[in-house]
Amino acid sequence: MRIRIQAEKHRPRLEIIPFIDVMFFLLATFMIVSLSMLKNETIQIKLPKSTTTVTQAPQDQVTVKVLEDGNFLFDKEKVLSQDLTVKLNQIKASNADPKIFVTGEPNACFELVVKIIDEARKIGINKIAIQTTKPQPQAQKSGLAHGT
Repeated sequence: MRIRIQAEKHRPRLEIIPFIDVMFFLLATFMIVSLSMLKNETIQIKLPKSTTTVTQAPQDQVTVKVLEDGNFLFDKEKVLSQDLTVKLNQIKASNADPKIFVTGEPNACFELVVKIIDEARKIGINKIAIQTTKPQPQAQKSGLAHGT
């Protein structure tokens, strides 16, 4: 006697959760790869004025101003471009944790600001800020006062 057992027919199922996981992984991978392929380029800009400027006490800080001619002013002492590293080393030697505030003339090259920041970081100066000024109201700029 033969016994016939009918096997249940199983339809193949598409599991969607692992499929979604793989797709998100691929998406994240392609995004990271595409972002690493971007070419960074710089342009010369005029720095904006800040309306939220906060005045800080000048304790253990050095103000570096970038001049239009490519040189620098370290607290009103003119330093030539080639002497930048020497001056930053002197500042680091005189103060264990110096603060550098970088500012510039309106038409100064922004590349020099980046050069100051890079050189300071190489030496070990980590407290670096870009200094801004508050914009003057229009009446003060033009020399006109209200009611005249």
